[in-house]
Amino acid sequence: MADTWVKQFALGPMDNFGYLVGDAQAKTLAVIDPSFDARPLEDEAKRLGAAIELVLLTHGHPDHVRDAERLAHATGAKIAAHRAGSVRKDLELDDGSIVRLGAVEVRVLHTPGHTPDSCCFLAGNALFTGDTLFVGECGRVDLPGSSVDAMHHSLLHVLRGLPDDLIVYPGHHYGPTPTSTLGHEKERNYTLQPRSLAEFRRFMREP
Repeated sequence: MADTWVKQFALGPMDNFGYLVGDAQAKTLAVIDPSFDARPLEDEAKRLGAAIELVLLTHGHPDHVRDAERLAHATGAKIAAHRAGSVRKDLELDDGSIVRLGAVEVRVLHTPGHTPDSCCFLAGNALFTGDTLFVGECGRVDLPGSSVDAMHHSLLHVLRGLPDDLIVYPGHHYGPTPTSTLGHEKERNYTLQPRSLAEFRRFMREP
């Protein structure tokens, strides 16, 4: 089994998280959501003697992608994002796509709702949830391109169907802890409680 690196960084003025994920033996990395300034991630990659090969974007909102082009130019990394997004991309991703970093496989889960292009990335037992799922909350669905119905499917049919022992790495530090487990979120996160679509629509309209 591959030795998977996962490193979390607080980035920028909006409590964003950016991540390094990759193969510790092959020393190949991806940056997930470079946010406003990915230089701390570049510095860590250099310290590890590792190469950044991919820039993976959970969705195209500016607070997640602002430094993507500079980072790609500086490292030679390819930008990968869901095909529904408007950001420039070298690799178009879709639900079920697999990208490889050495022996580490990263599986793409298309989880629209916050945006049409929202994705989660699954690497080993690490689940990078972007703005689909936070610790104790979910992403907003009152923005242009958001969809309550799509978020219902993403949360209650896609994410609730995954194993409880996955570690949730969210796109922002909006909860009491920087990470969680999916089992804990299924139990405690009020947005992940089982609801019909009609119930979820009413729930999301509540203050």
